[in-house]
Amino acid sequence: MALHVTIVEDEEPLALMLRYNLEAEGYRVDTIERGDEAEIRLRETVPDLLLLDWMLPGISGIELCRRLRQREATRSLPIIMLTARGEESERVRGLATGADDYVVKPFSLPELMARVRAILRRAKPDLIATVLKAGDLELDRETHRVRRAGRELHLGPTEFKLLEFLMQSPGRVFSRAQMLDGVWGRDIYVDERTVDVHVGRLRKALGRGRDPIRTVRGSGYSFDEEFAGAGAA
Repeated sequence: MALHVTIVEDEEPLALMLRYNLEAEGYRVDTIERGDEAEIRLRETVPDLLLLDWMLPGISGIELCRRLRQREATRSLPIIMLTARGEESERVRGLATGADDYVVKPFSLPELMARVRAILRRAKPDLIATVLKAGDLELDRETHRVRRAGRELHLGPTEFKLLEFLMQSPGRVFSRAQMLDGVWGRDIYVDERTVDVHVGRLRKALGRGRDPIRTVRGSGYSFDEEFAGAGAA
């Protein structure tokens, strides 16, 4: 069963972007715009992780965090606070209120996704895969190593992140713009043609054998779901 992430964020474009990328990684996601509404809904259903904005209509994120920590059902709920407040005193206040982590806007999307995985890995160690396997490929997120048919491959950091991004959603077609957001992040300007260059490098690094990266003409790239469901090629 997919892990459940709740986003409490009143900036609709940001909430939609977070939802899209979390769903692309296989999480079940819902979004809430108001702090008071979130308090009510969290009494009904407790997710596996809460992404919580500091400034919210209704009640503030930090007050909601304080209230959640007072309730038995949500006392250990993993919470990542999202905020534009970057001062050390505010970070300390957020963490002292009970947040597990603190991310300052504007943030790097890949970094946030890594923090989400890290917190869920600690909270739900049996449910978060540290190793992705597909066909004869094996990608270890903790050691940053990739093996094919038992042989270690040497990938650059960008090629590693690109392969990890694609392997998380076999069969899903990603446009170049989506891959730029998911791998490089929105805060870095990179030309879309750069994606093609790194896909080429990734294919070369993967070596001989069946190519698991599928080019979808006019759309982008995907990790071949038939390769993912097959044994070693």
